[in-house]
Amino acid sequence: MKIFAETEHLILREIVVADTGDMFELDSNPEVHEYLGKRPIFCMHKARVYVDYIRMQYDKYGIGRWAAIEKKSGAWIGWTGLKMNFEEEMNGHQNYYDIGYRFKPRYWGKGYATESSIAARDYFFENFPNQKLCGLAEVENKASCRVLEKIGLARKADFYYEAEDCMIAWFESYGVTP
Repeated sequence: MKIFAETEHLILREIVVADTGDMFELDSNPEVHEYLGKRPIFCMHKARVYVDYIRMQYDKYGIGRWAAIEKKSGAWIGWTGLKMNFEEEMNGHQNYYDIGYRFKPRYWGKGYATESSIAARDYFFENFPNQKLCGLAEVENKASCRVLEKIGLARKADFYYEAEDCMIAWFESYGVTP
């Protein structure tokens, strides 16, 4: 399997079908979905659909979310990385590159979101020069908003996202890093 990047604490590799169980553990956790519309998944099939979607992104767009593996333990701790958002308009944007991450709660507060997002940002600007990178987070999710700022994305707008019934902060960058 392809390794996209390594950081001090993480190996960032492609997501494979064998990750479906870990994806289910992650996305069935209500705590993980606190700022994601409060709709955790309830069946393994949904996790597999998401894994297949990520794999399609690799084939079609040359990017996708990455499995985050903690070097110290070898544990699958969540995902990080990039995706092409082509399905729906968001804040007046469609067909945009998005940076994001999601980790199991026991790995929160260790700096992995920032560490992995820096690697994903650098990978993006190296492989997709002159393209805009976007990020979004619920306004109330102060930690995620801070990560997006720390990796050099500028907060451009806050908007109401009716599908999730919440306020979203929109960030973007054309490659200027902190």
